[in-house]
Amino acid sequence: MAARWLLSLLRIAPVAMAMRTRLEAVLNVGLRIPSIMLLEVLYRWDVSSFFQKIQRSSLNNNPLFQYKYLALYLHYVGYILSLVLLTLPRQHLVRLYLYVLTALLLFAGHQLSRDYVRSELDSGYEGPLYLDPLSMNRFTTALVGQLVVCTLCSCVMQTKQIWLFSAHLLPLVARLCLVPLETIVFINRFAMIFTGLEVLYFLASNLLVPYNLAKTAYRELAQVVEVYGLLALGMSLWNQLVLPVLFMCFWLVLFALQIYTYFSTRDQPPSRERLLFLFLTSIAECCCTPYSLLGLVFTVSFVALGVLTLCKFYLQGYRAFMNDNAMHRGMTEGITLLILSVQTGLIELQVIHRAFLLSIILFIVVASILQSMLEIADPIVLALGASRDKSLWKHFRAVSLCLFLLVFPAYMSYMICQFFHMDFWLLIIISSSILTSLQVLGTLLIYVLFMVEELRKAPVENMDEVIYYVNGTYRLLEFLVALCVVAYGVSETLFGEWTVMGSTIILVHAYYNVWLRAQLGWQSFLLRRDAVHKIQSMPTASALQLQQHNDICSICYQDMKSAVITPCGHFFHAGCLKKWLYVQETCPLCHGQLKSQSQSANTSAPLATDVPPANQNTQETEQEELLGEAAVEEVYQTEKNSSDFEAQSSLQSSDEPELGGQSLKFQENSEECDLLVDKEHNVGQTQDLDGKRAPHSSSSVPPSS
Repeated sequence: MAARWLLSLLRIAPVAMAMRTRLEAVLNVGLRIPSIMLLEVLYRWDVSSFFQKIQRSSLNNNPLFQYKYLALYLHYVGYILSLVLLTLPRQHLVRLYLYVLTALLLFAGHQLSRDYVRSELDSGYEGPLYLDPLSMNRFTTALVGQLVVCTLCSCVMQTKQIWLFSAHLLPLVARLCLVPLETIVFINRFAMIFTGLEVLYFLASNLLVPYNLAKTAYRELAQVVEVYGLLALGMSLWNQLVLPVLFMCFWLVLFALQIYTYFSTRDQPPSRERLLFLFLTSIAECCCTPYSLLGLVFTVSFVALGVLTLCKFYLQGYRAFMNDNAMHRGMTEGITLLILSVQTGLIELQVIHRAFLLSIILFIVVASILQSMLEIADPIVLALGASRDKSLWKHFRAVSLCLFLLVFPAYMSYMICQFFHMDFWLLIIISSSILTSLQVLGTLLIYVLFMVEELRKAPVENMDEVIYYVNGTYRLLEFLVALCVVAYGVSETLFGEWTVMGSTIILVHAYYNVWLRAQLGWQSFLLRRDAVHKIQSMPTASALQLQQHNDICSICYQDMKSAVITPCGHFFHAGCLKKWLYVQETCPLCHGQLKSQSQSANTSAPLATDVPPANQNTQETEQEELLGEAAVEEVYQTEKNSSDFEAQSSLQSSDEPELGGQSLKFQENSEECDLLVDKEHNVGQTQDLDGKRAPHSSSSVPPSS
């Protein structure tokens, strides 16, 4: 039995620890929300207008409202206290809230005592309690309430000295002892004064605690700054305070209070047409200060993160969470909202104008989310089309998401054109939506080409060229749309209202979406042109050469019915080698430089002893057949071993083979090939001198003297 209890405790312990960790995280966020709410209230409070209202009211003669500067000082003190509460460690913050809760319980106990004394004064009965049922009921109810308050105070303060919190029981004890009612009123006041003195004594005994905390915090901050720097200090505070989650929870509480206030003041529920207006105006009311605007920014970031996570889960299931992309965390959308809000002065506008402008900014955020969804879906859809996965459910999910990303941005652009007047920001939204639809269309077209190639069970000729033209077409359209947006923005800046933020956004848009795209497109064109020239300059292998080579292409691992021969003597498919040359200008096997005829003519003549031309005569063919078979087999076996090793290396990395420590082995294999080829030519030269063989053609390398 004891062993079972021990096993059950061991099983429960990790769960309890996890629950405790989550509870501490919740408390760390929840207990700091009131400090941000206090900052929000202090920011909205206009001291000057407040005192103007006081001067026009009957409170003008009150001495508490005579000193305006005192209120200003209290305003700044409130800011300092809010920041202190925001940055307090969790242990001290919990203790502070427990003290505040104890004070509220004591206040509730005295309120119960005062209400009981008033009820007794109203009844006027001073006899024994058991003779009057109403008096007995009032006494019992008040006594139970006071005992509950005392018990809660002792539990919160974690002390057994319950008499410290029992001063508000004195009026009940006096009434039980048949003390006159006028004396009970005096006893109630004495109990309140005694409780106040207890609170003052507690505050005086802990007067140096804030100073000691500030001193300790300053010492720790100085050490962190000295050792790690200000950046590390900022990151540490960011992680300890959990600022994104904190501001998001603060904004959600503010938004819930706004919705509750609206519905509590309306007798009838709003119509469907007013729900959208209510939603926008409530959001506009909840972003009128810098603190609430930051809360909205982080809320939008988390909403975008949730949408992108659902997108990845819809496409890949639980495998999506194994390879998380740091670029799809929703911060792009939040930063976009913050920049646009600061640039347009959102918090300084009235509620109606703020709601209208906020709707446009939210459209821009939605367009950014759609673009991020496309960045997630594009590689998954293309990989699914190129693979041999025949799962209809996977293909349906990929195609359905692409169709959504194709239709929804176009529909959003149509609705914007219908209900809004065109300006620079709306043009950015529409251009981004059009670019998203164009990219999705190109992705779907390439996916269809891959599926057609898979259904044919044979590679489509010039598939790479078709994909390049498809990508180039919608890239060109993207470039033209971005160029039109920049031109419209420049014209609006020159002939309209000029702002620093607007000009900065136009410059950033022109650099990233126009200049960089033009550079990348031109570089891609030059690489493809050079690759085509190099492939055209290489000789084509004949049927006899392919038969003697008797190997697969080292790039695609498919049989070769046609091939080109590199200057270093390796055989590849022309299309495969051209794709390789888009990435780098070296041989995939020996990593020697592959140069065109015009480049290689300036350095040295190409080596053609082991690779004769395709149009060689019959005499040269017979000569190759009569060469030493052992030497020829050894040459091809060495090349094949090198090709197989490179194939295994390319399986590990599909983009670029990792040479690492294998480069030395490739060099040794190449040197061995050269020695065997020289040996082969020496054999041919000896046979020619004996008059037993025909002389070599002019394409062969002359023997060394």
